[in-house]
Amino acid sequence: MAIQMGMITIDCADPRGLARFWTAALGTTVAQDYEGEFLILAPPPGGLSLGLQRVAEPRAGKNRVHIDFGGDDRGAEVKRLVELGAKEVAEHEMPGLAWTVLTDPEGNEFCVAEGEG
Repeated sequence: MAIQMGMITIDCADPRGLARFWTAALGTTVAQDYEGEFLILAPPPGGLSLGLQRVAEPRAGKNRVHIDFGGDDRGAEVKRLVELGAKEVAEHEMPGLAWTVLTDPEGNEFCVAEGEG
């Protein structure tokens, strides 16, 4: 028997505020709101649910785990996400793979990639 991935949770200071960014970014809605302390976003088609959990301490240092997203037009997606409140951090490229590192409005890192195959 093996475990199954059920949800990815992001620690944050303001779950409801951060939900505005992530629901727009993913084209989804808030499925459950536990008094603003923990929110679960409905999974986008083919994706996992995203949880937003209030924590007291600020993010420090680089994320040890981050979410990778893909899209047909990385440049257009990065532009759209920046307009929603993300910040572009870096771009990386190697043969067959290119990705952009961004942060959400609370500084949590994620990537948008495009690649061969």
